[in-house]
Amino acid sequence: MVMWIYQNEEFTEDKIEKYIGYVYLITNKLTGRKYIGKKLFWFSKTRTIKGKKKKEKVLSDWPTYWSSSEELKKDVKELGEENFTREIIHLCLFKGTLSYLELREQMDARVLEKQDEWYNGFVGGKIHRSHVKL
Repeated sequence: MVMWIYQNEEFTEDKIEKYIGYVYLITNKLTGRKYIGKKLFWFSKTRTIKGKKKKEKVLSDWPTYWSSSEELKKDVKELGEENFTREIIHLCLFKGTLSYLELREQMDARVLEKQDEWYNGFVGGKIHRSHVKL
């Protein structure tokens, strides 16, 4: 499995406890085509215990995650994981910051204007100034 890299080092689960998620860059080493996205480390799951609902924090599938892009996932399957790099470019403490930084990176890279260079087919978000805590 191709590991996530952060600041030129392998990123492991023991480093995630204070963060909510990350903005990432996946690169196809054969073509140079890239993808910018975001992923949460955790999600909330509601369970009913003795008739009472209880929320619990559950680890996401982040270690094996390859984006929401069907085109990228298809290429990973056909070409092999070893032909891709997965890099964390921002670790985030808040969801609003996560969404803002993903959108900022996508806009700075002009991902929708350069289809030959980027897998991204969508950018978007509704982010208010109060959500951004950098």
